Amino acid sequence: QLPLVESGGGLVQPGGSLRLSCVASRFSLDYYAIGWFRQAPGKEREWVSCISIHNNRANYADSVKGRFTISRDNAENTVYLQMNSLKPEDTAVYYCAAPLSGVCVLYEHEYHYWGQGTQVTVSS
Repeated sequence: QLPLVESGGGLVQPGGSLRLSCVASRFSLDYYAIGWFRQAPGKEREWVSCISIHNNRANYADSVKGRFTISRDNAENTVYLQMNSLKPEDTAVYYCAAPLSGVCVLYEHEYHYWGQGTQVTVSS
């Protein structure tokens, strides 16, 4: 089993909402930042958001700022990505990942644990 498991993806109309979940199966998220990435067809994987363990400080890519909200529930060992006002350009496979740190980092190579991804499709 992969160390991180995403769920919550699906098909939604433009303007709709989805909430993605990322559950850790092998370690406690109390000690790790969690990032969300996405990869659209034909494009490179891009960083979307991250939440640190320090006061749950969150960071967002400009393309999702004001529409997406990242949060964590340590009791459930889960990080969520609430996605509102979805646009067709948000269509992608979404991945959660953890660096070996409680601090958010931006670059893909700095993340050690990954999930398998969940598909989000925004279309009418």
